[in-house]
Amino acid sequence: MRRIYGPPAACIWLVTLACEGGGRRVEGEIMKTEFGNVDGKTVYLFTLKNAGGMTARITNYGTILTELHVPDRQGRTADVVLGFDDLGEYLKGHPFFGAIAGRVANRIARGRFKLDGKEYVLAVNREPNHLHGGIKGFDKYVWDAEAFGTPEGPSIRMTRTSPDGEEGYPGNLAATVTYTLTHKNELRIEMTATTDAPTIVNLAHHTYWNLAGHGSGDALGHEIRINADRYTPADETLIPTGVIEPVAESGKVFSGPRMPKSISAFLRISTVARAMRLAFRS
Repeated sequence: MRRIYGPPAACIWLVTLACEGGGRRVEGEIMKTEFGNVDGKTVYLFTLKNAGGMTARITNYGTILTELHVPDRQGRTADVVLGFDDLGEYLKGHPFFGAIAGRVANRIARGRFKLDGKEYVLAVNREPNHLHGGIKGFDKYVWDAEAFGTPEGPSIRMTRTSPDGEEGYPGNLAATVTYTLTHKNELRIEMTATTDAPTIVNLAHHTYWNLAGHGSGDALGHEIRINADRYTPADETLIPTGVIEPVAESGKVFSGPRMPKSISAFLRISTVARAMRLAFRS
């Protein structure tokens, strides 16, 4: 999936940041390179580096997080997200690696919803439902991007306006996604949206993680704990049934006194998890 990362086609600029934080001088770095071209627009790849040894690479195509290099307790770094090293691989199609899904992430049953008494019809792009914004969701657009330094760390802000009627959704929707790589080794992702008419919106970041590093095999041995006492069961097409049930009676969720639970254990006992097997092995 991932190949050796070669030199960029064109290096646009490199900025080294120095800010005063907590009485000490902290360093950061932002680099912007050309990544390709989509729909006549230049696509860029932004590299953010903080003072703690982390590196994030983000493209303004789909606001995709392509790489995140994180140091472990011994200081050894690994890229813990799945993705590709060139734009062409993303354009061929992928399972939303690192992208922002929208206008509405997840599924809308049968591609229809009602708002203020009016029914809106959307594309059914994952039978029998509408998924992650439709045929051309937010993940398939080139966003406007601005990189800048902050006292907390290097940051990039990406914006685009989804016009009224795009993929069947009402209202013009102005969306903003901001990535900040803080000097505390946090990757902070902030999403906001405003609209000029009643509409629905549910933006979500869709990275696939492997905390051992993307080339280390599957993530089935990872352990997860989710602090929840209730959950929403889904039908065979992954649409919530509308019922809210106790976690304790399901045996399917990563919670409880004997947790954390490994992903592989969850896949063995959960019927819904059949749909998740491929994702965890990507």
